[in-house]
Amino acid sequence: MSYEPSALRLQREEARRRVSRHSTVVALLSTLAIGAVLAIVITGAPGFKLVRESFFNPHYARTAFPSVLSGLWLNLRVMIVAEIFVLIFGLLIALARTSKSPILYPVRLLATIYTDIFRGLPLLLVLLLVGLGVPGLQISWLPNSAVTLGTISLILTYSAYVAEVIRAGIEAVNPAQRMAGRALGLSQSQTQRYVILPQALRKVTPPLLNDLVSLQKDSGLISVLGAIDAIRAAGIETAQSFNFTPYLVAGALFVALTIPLTRFTDWLTRKQDRARVQQGQW
Repeated sequence: MSYEPSALRLQREEARRRVSRHSTVVALLSTLAIGAVLAIVITGAPGFKLVRESFFNPHYARTAFPSVLSGLWLNLRVMIVAEIFVLIFGLLIALARTSKSPILYPVRLLATIYTDIFRGLPLLLVLLLVGLGVPGLQISWLPNSAVTLGTISLILTYSAYVAEVIRAGIEAVNPAQRMAGRALGLSQSQTQRYVILPQALRKVTPPLLNDLVSLQKDSGLISVLGAIDAIRAAGIETAQSFNFTPYLVAGALFVALTIPLTRFTDWLTRKQDRARVQQGQW
């Protein structure tokens, strides 16, 4: 016997569809109206023609695109290398900060000082201190490459942020989970590895992805040390042409990389929220 929805349920579904269609139409009309107002205000500005020529010149965009794209590849490599070490160091620092053993108090204290310092320092200042201070030591085995020093600066700064995110995830796990692991005969380290960390990392995956998005954008700051990345390449093109369109090309490429990862983060967050609702955690 096939299922047939009741008349009341059909009415409710139709009402929901009407509300959804109405909301879509209102959103579309309001977007068009605001867009039209902005277009009129911007195009009617006295300096619009000069700005369009200086920032939206197709000729200079085509000319600058190859070099800016080549510089973006450097940003991607820096981001990937930095992200690997950030996750490793961030996890180690988080474990140090959440340790309870008295013998590990010095390690816990050092981890706390580290996170306080590098979360308080602006990334640009860290880049300058590392990029100018390390070569100043004149130690032969220390790296002097602008790319390497810039990557180290990113790792130092973002490890502190990621450590706090992971620490929050560890502390968000119900203490009963730890006690259950110990009751099953697991050691403290085994409980941390097999019971606590899998749950903690699953909880903080969206915030970690947001940090990755920020790291991707901030990788462009290595240009202050002289590395020829997308931003520095755009600056060179601008200096040669006296036109600012290359900067817009660099910005468009960064946005094109950021948007897919941002949408994936939003999708993952919604998925986890739905899973919590279904499991009755909210």
